[in-house]
Amino acid sequence: EALTSRMQSLQNVVSGNIRVSTIYSIGLHTLPPFLKKFLKKFPTVNVHVEYSHADKILEDVLGNVVDLGLVAYPGKNNKLNIIPLMEESLVLVCEPGHSLAKSGQIKLADIAGENLVGFHIDIPTRRGIDRVLREKKIAVYPVMEFDNIETVKRAVEIGTGVAIVPEVTIVSEVKLGSLASVKFSDVQLARPVAVVHKKSKALSPALENFLSILTGE
Repeated sequence: EALTSRMQSLQNVVSGNIRVSTIYSIGLHTLPPFLKKFLKKFPTVNVHVEYSHADKILEDVLGNVVDLGLVAYPGKNNKLNIIPLMEESLVLVCEPGHSLAKSGQIKLADIAGENLVGFHIDIPTRRGIDRVLREKKIAVYPVMEFDNIETVKRAVEIGTGVAIVPEVTIVSEVKLGSLASVKFSDVQLARPVAVVHKKSKALSPALENFLSILTGE
């Protein structure tokens, strides 16, 4: 891989394959505009995107199963290069007829006692939300847990409960009117998103250019 990367660099060639593993919400809602920009600029590169859970993504990056991982709340690992990309705002979503939907903004304490639809406990975004609720001493009632953002949204749409999700993931539903989005006025809820790759990995010109587009460099 190192030899191929070096030869491509010398020839100013950007081609080959990129294997990306991402959590569902980032892959479905955050990655597409970056991917579109990259493919338009480098149409000869084949980008394979697969969806997985955070722990498996880090495992596959370290095992050279994939080249890059896209995760939230990346943590620390001395074998990985962790490159912060953005902070994605978290908002409350509920069905449009819910009492909280009438407010443009609410305080975090306003969701006390609500039925909460959330992610599985092993998903970093869920753990990040739980940590804030514990710190603020706000009790909610978990009613359903899912491993992906799309099912969380469908459960909220039918009135099962409310949810706290990345704002970028519910743009279409809010526009269509199937979900209502409410911001928090007293806390800045956001999840950190990062791209990770193995420190010892030889980065091909294709990978370097893909990273540049992701990071805006």
